[in-house]
Amino acid sequence: MDLSAQRIAFIGTGQMATALAAGFVRELLSPSQISGYDPIEASRNAFTAKLGDGVRVHDSAAAAIEDATVIILAVKPQVMTEAIQPLAESFKSVKASSPLIVSIAAGVPIAKLEQLLPQGMRVIRVMPNTPCLIGRGASGLSAGSAATADDSRLIGELLATVGLVEILSEPLLDAVTGLSGSGPAYVFQMIEALSDGGVKMGLPRATATRLAAQTLAGAAEMLLSTGLHPGALKDSVTSPGGTTIAGLHAMEVGGVRAALINAVEAATLRSRELGK
Repeated sequence: MDLSAQRIAFIGTGQMATALAAGFVRELLSPSQISGYDPIEASRNAFTAKLGDGVRVHDSAAAAIEDATVIILAVKPQVMTEAIQPLAESFKSVKASSPLIVSIAAGVPIAKLEQLLPQGMRVIRVMPNTPCLIGRGASGLSAGSAATADDSRLIGELLATVGLVEILSEPLLDAVTGLSGSGPAYVFQMIEALSDGGVKMGLPRATATRLAAQTLAGAAEMLLSTGLHPGALKDSVTSPGGTTIAGLHAMEVGGVRAALINAVEAATLRSRELGK
């Protein structure tokens, strides 16, 4: 696939758009292949500052998408209709042939996007998460009815610059939102709670937080690198009658496992609500 021919336009240049664009530029594209539009000047300026010389930032969406081969809609789900409708005519007349439309808005289904866009436009829906900001993201990707296998490969290759990518059927993207999309917040709360536990038992706050964060990061990396089931890795740490089984028992009594399952379920259901 000829990446040099790609022109990526971002409608919305907030944190997630900036993280994605920075990953693309870091590994695959030149800044001159990136354009963007945002109604907020400070957001446009931050986008330019992060990506460096060559990136093209415009004061209108129509100008940003003029030569785009891929248009990434990086707006909040609540304003997706408002963002797309004024662009419908521009999408019909862009110079690039049949641009690919990519949405990263949580909960907005492909069917709604296709309804808002000119008939036959190719659409891909993506659910990234905030660790994309440091190149350690987790994204789910689903293709619309007119999108091709090459479209999915292209977006998958671009997203791989900021982390893990899973190609899934669209009904599963709400679960991706509930798990990895919202998941960093669950993990941050877990780190804070572990740090509180360390402080309760005498550790300085900064030390407790560093140890908690590194423990979660190291455990996650160990699981990904070994490919072992998390239960097997848990058992390898758990000695008969030891400290770990005592701590695990306390977690079970506290309902930690059920609370995390419930969190993913609640966030998934909310994602579905946003798409209605």
